[in-house]
Amino acid sequence: MSTPSLAPFIRQRPWLRNFVQPLANWYANASGYRQLGLRADDLIPEENPDVQVALARLSERDRYDRIFRIRRAVQCSLSHKLLPKAEWTKPEEDTPYLGPLIKIIEAENKERADLDTLVPRKNH
Repeated sequence: MSTPSLAPFIRQRPWLRNFVQPLANWYANASGYRQLGLRADDLIPEENPDVQVALARLSERDRYDRIFRIRRAVQCSLSHKLLPKAEWTKPEEDTPYLGPLIKIIEAENKERADLDTLVPRKNH
């Protein structure tokens, strides 16, 4: 799930962030998920075990909202229509809610794997 990212490099340089931000907003709007009322983390596939654990750790409200957004998007897709512009996801609403949990779970799994492969040394 983890892939190298240019985001930290871009965030450290304000001039580069100011240059890339309009392109990122254009790309997110062009991808169409905001027009269906989805957030970026709604697009993460649920088949990964780490994602399953992260979904279980979400609050009841966040889980309900995610399912509602996905069902509404499926309904729009089946009817070949977009939501009214007032119901589109705004860029300020499109905040990560699942990605940070997935990173925490991946770190926990890595730590667990490191501790499981730990070999005790004899000191005599």
